[in-house]
Amino acid sequence: MTDWTFRAVDVTKSYDDGKTFANDRITLHVEPGEVYGLLGPNGAGKTTLVKQVIGLLKPSSGTMNLGPHDLVDDPDAARQLCSYLPQAQMPINSFKTHEAIAITGMIRGGTAAAVAARRDALIEALDIGEWRDTLGAKLSGGVKRLVGFAMVTVWPGRVVILDEPTNDVDPLRRRLLWEQVRRLGDEGVAVFLVTHNVLEAEKSVDRLAIIDRGRILAEGTPSSLKQVDRGRLRLHVMLAPHTPTPELPPFVEDHTRVRSNLIAVISEAEAVHGIGWAQELMGIGIAEEYALAATTLEDVYVRLTGDVAAREPASS
Repeated sequence: MTDWTFRAVDVTKSYDDGKTFANDRITLHVEPGEVYGLLGPNGAGKTTLVKQVIGLLKPSSGTMNLGPHDLVDDPDAARQLCSYLPQAQMPINSFKTHEAIAITGMIRGGTAAAVAARRDALIEALDIGEWRDTLGAKLSGGVKRLVGFAMVTVWPGRVVILDEPTNDVDPLRRRLLWEQVRRLGDEGVAVFLVTHNVLEAEKSVDRLAIIDRGRILAEGTPSSLKQVDRGRLRLHVMLAPHTPTPELPPFVEDHTRVRSNLIAVISEAEAVHGIGWAQELMGIGIAEEYALAATTLEDVYVRLTGDVAAREPASS
């Protein structure tokens, strides 16, 4: 039986003869049935790596293999074996939803009957039935995104690469989409999830790599990556609008601020003091609310990349 594990070893990509690197000696593997996250800020090198996987770019050095196929020497095999949802919307303006999904499935080698059955199941699972006969030009950005996902997964390759798959998708249908991502894994497909959405990655992936400036900074399960932060808590203080950052007490080990969201990292032993400080800020009108919780993958991500812009107000 063929082992369809994807492997990249020391993949390097430079556009200026080695002066700077979009990817710098990236080594990773993704097994069949695994949802693997590639997490990093804009410009980190995620999309460059993906384009090499699917044969649109050639590495400056390094190897990439999928099962018995050398994807560097045989980019045609890469395009046949990998399904790709890019960040940009699919060009489906002239097709109805059901047509776009079915055509893509048959182009990828599915029979008409099998593709139709899978298409109908995806339309129902993603709750986009009301737009089944709507032209792509008339769809909202979020529904287009869901249609694009269905096009890519109606007849998936050995590897499915999803680049920011939930962009513009409403919260309810995001949950439905993630259920289908998990189902792909259960069916034995290797899934590459490319994203800067830390919270979604933590909930959805089996393993992930945090990448920045072309290099992998850390790799593992969400739980293992948070291991270094065991014994620490995140104190989220929602400051009143236009309030400057208050003086931080000595027990605050680290902090970041995004708009009115102040995230303070404290030890578990200082939980009572942290709550008291937050309540004091509320009492004098500096803060409006607070929450104390275990550290998250988001905290690890910010610590490694410095990308505080990744924090979302609702969760930070």
